[in-house]
Amino acid sequence: MTRAPHISIIGSALAGNKGASAMLESSIHTLTERIPGVTFTLFSMYPEEDRAQNPYPNLEIVPATPRQLGVTINLLALLHRILPPLRPVIRRGSRAIGALSRSSVLLDQGGITFTDGREKFLLYNVASILPALNLKVPVFKCAQAVGPFTNPINRRVSRMFLPKVRTLVTRGRITHEFAEGFGLKNLFRGADYAFSLELAGNEAAELADRLDLSFFDGGDVVGISPSVVLQKKVDARGGDYAGQIAGFIDALTADGRKVLLVPHSARSDSDKTHNNDLPLCRNIHARLARKEQVLFPDAELTSQQLRYLIGRCGTFVASRFHAMVSSLAMSVPTLVIGWSHKYREVLEMFEAEEWAFGHDQLSPEFLGSRFADLEARRDEVQATLRRHLPEVKRVSIAQADLIAEVVRS
Repeated sequence: MTRAPHISIIGSALAGNKGASAMLESSIHTLTERIPGVTFTLFSMYPEEDRAQNPYPNLEIVPATPRQLGVTINLLALLHRILPPLRPVIRRGSRAIGALSRSSVLLDQGGITFTDGREKFLLYNVASILPALNLKVPVFKCAQAVGPFTNPINRRVSRMFLPKVRTLVTRGRITHEFAEGFGLKNLFRGADYAFSLELAGNEAAELADRLDLSFFDGGDVVGISPSVVLQKKVDARGGDYAGQIAGFIDALTADGRKVLLVPHSARSDSDKTHNNDLPLCRNIHARLARKEQVLFPDAELTSQQLRYLIGRCGTFVASRFHAMVSSLAMSVPTLVIGWSHKYREVLEMFEAEEWAFGHDQLSPEFLGSRFADLEARRDEVQATLRRHLPEVKRVSIAQADLIAEVVRS
């Protein structure tokens, strides 16, 4: 009897970071359409939270916290490789190894991996794909940023592991040039998987009991998605990120504008800031002078609900990467405050790279000036976004066809 196709996934989640959720859900939807009977296993950093939010009958969740992944799962995968007589026992005793062993492919959905300046994450980058390599399961790195590779440690580790990946989908021109310059041949020039996420059509009904959606009536709303990652970088150089964003919102509301303050990465039951912008957004909201002009969903929403809300905005200011992806996917003119090449290379696909600047340039005056420039050219920018969106979505969903080919091979 032919075994049903199975796919393992790591680096994404349903809970917490809704960019990771958008990538995961896009892959489940697009691959279920292409591969009849396919089932999935998510190696989860937050297994209990992901299980509680899992609506998919063909998705199972197995625990893979950093300690479990780095020690237990990797050790068992190595034993599975070097001790063939023990393989049946290991597969029966470990849900993770059992799932991986019956998988046709492992999807690595880490958003940015093997890059200079993030050497502290290298061990996790390796631990995410090494079990599959030891079990001889093909690794497909879904669209992500990698490189540059000038740091000796990153260069050495990347040289050891990236050529062993079946396919690396580059998320934009800069990443592709880094990877080509590094000599990698296993590349596909793509776009973020989250661009393939489609609205279900029931988002407004789902949100109606939680938010007053009439807030969006009678005038354009400015959406703002802060990021605790940016906060740490700005505050580390003596700045006050929360204060600057609050000041920007106060300037908008003083001018009679309405603002959507939206946490795109949220864990409602946790005060920890990892993958959680809610504490930051609460801090910003508490400082505001005119809260009645600000809609703040103080909760964890789904990736589709967030995309719906962002799409209701007239303009958007993003610090979270996948909040930017959602605003671009909804053709909302977007100003981006970023921290790596991963923002600019996606904006380039829309001829919108001029609307990104680094956190080191953030000041009240510069932010206000750039936003005024965006507003003055809003119609022009929106027309450009709409013109490029179909091609970006096409190359995003192309990776689903590539994955399906791997499963069928």
